[in-house]
Order: sequence, then C-alpha cells, then structure tokens
Amino acid sequence: MPHVEEVLTVRRWRRYGADRLFVTQGTGARVGSVDLQSGEVVVEDPELEGSLRKAAQEFLRNDVTELVLPVPGPGAALSQEDEAALRGWLGAPDEGPDELALRRERGSTVRARLDRLTDEDWHVLHGVPLGRQGNRVAHLLIGPAGIYTVTERFHAGQHVVVEGRAMSVDGLPATYLRDARLEAERVQGMLLAAACAGASVRAVIVVHGELELRGPVRSEDALVVQRHDVPALFRLLPPRLGGDRAKAIAQVARRRATWGL
Repeated sequence: MPHVEEVLTVRRWRRYGADRLFVTQGTGARVGSVDLQSGEVVVEDPELEGSLRKAAQEFLRNDVTELVLPVPGPGAALSQEDEAALRGWLGAPDEGPDELALRRERGSTVRARLDRLTDEDWHVLHGVPLGRQGNRVAHLLIGPAGIYTVTERFHAGQHVVVEGRAMSVDGLPATYLRDARLEAERVQGMLLAAACAGASVRAVIVVHGELELRGPVRSEDALVVQRHDVPALFRLLPPRLGGDRAKAIAQVARRRATWGL
C-alpha cells in the first residue's frame, strides 16, 4: 500500500477586525490557530506547537490565502533569518517557566481547563450518559456556583452572534441555545427524580470561533463563552451550593441509575 504523506493545511481568516491563521491536519483534525494581531498561539495539544509555528512561518513567508505543506519533522529547524522573522510575528518559543505555563494554558482543551476546578471544590464529570439512546452530556459541573452542563461548538473562522435566545453562525440560524437548554432541563429533571431536591441546572456553551454577544443575558438563559473564559467564568459566578451539598449531588450524579441505566 503506498505511503500517504501527512500534511497540514493553513488558512488565513480576516473578518470583523480579526486576522488569524487556522491550521488543520490532512484528516481535518484541528491543530490550532495563530492570532496575527496579538501573537497568541492556540494548540489542541502543546506537543504540536512546534509544527504549528513552522507551518505558520511557511505560510507567512509565501503570502498566500491557503497553503498545504508536509508536516514538519520533529528535527526540522528554521534558518536563523526565518527564526528571527517568526519571533517577530509570534513571539519566542523558548520562554521561561512562567511564559511556557501561560502558553500551555492558552492551548489546553476545555476538558483540561474544567478539570482544574477539581482543586477548588468542584466536581467534574465527563461523558455523562442520558438514558439508553446513546446521548451524552459532554461535561457536567457541580460546585460552589451551582450545576452546569457544558457543551462545545466548533466554528473556527466563523462569526457567531448571540442575541437574547437567538444564535446565528455567519448569519445562519443555529439551534444551539435551544438544544443546550433542553439538555440542561433533562439533566435537572433526572437529578430531581433522584431526590436532589431543588437542583437547578444551567447550560453553558463554549464556542470555538469569533463570538459576539449582543444585549443582556437573563439568569435562566444559557451562558455562551469562548475557551479562554474557562475556567475563570465558574470562579466568578456567585455561590449557590455549600460544599457538602455539592458533594452529595455529585455522588448521585456518579450513579448510573440516576441517568436511567
């Protein structure tokens, strides 16, 4: 069987005052993005940052709108001139411990970011099954600020607008707010049925893309945020549950019987 060369695709996105590069693998899997205005580098996996930076440098040097190139090898090195240019665009890759920690924070996944809350009296469950039909809640948080379902919507390079209970992606209506609200209501109903009296669940949607929020958000509406808002968002919310009550609800949430299994 012939060998299929692994490639990266780099695309430039310039809209609404933003200027970014988005890098994907040949399979379509996301590698990350580069903000050409702030220099911020976001990677799905910190180990991919070297490949992302090299791909971005090659793209910028060619001055095109889209570029497909082989995945840079682990030993690939830039010339001194190219390395200096890359540092000018994106910043140096060999920062000290504090800068490196910050860069990894920027590139970490939503799941990894949520897991950090476990050190702050939050209980984080992933892939919670809802019934026997195969539906799952991506992330369920139970802690000082209440109970939250968290879902992700991936729209890199697209403009997402939220106004009241309406959401659109590049001008086209999206049902994400309704879907998230219904999911949270279903989780709430199952917790109430499992004797978690007074349990109230709110939906959170994490958008990977350009997000614009218009108008106020009502307390019962889903929260729509971007990845860099997690986990700080949950630390800033007002307290609603005591530690013992959050722990008790989390124990119920970990039981398969709670979710109809």
